[in-house]
Amino acid sequence: MDRYVTGTMIRKLRENKKMTQEELAAKIYVSGKAVSKWETGVSLS
Repeated sequence: MDRYVTGTMIRKLRENKKMTQEELAAKIYVSGKAVSKWETGVSLS
């Protein structure tokens, strides 16, 4: 999977659960900025 596909999938799954980026970040112990970067394909690490 490329960065765009991965980020799109993360976003779709998050939105299906009606979660914000911050809520997802808190659940998986990362920052909201990290989730944002994953969803935009800036960073996947």
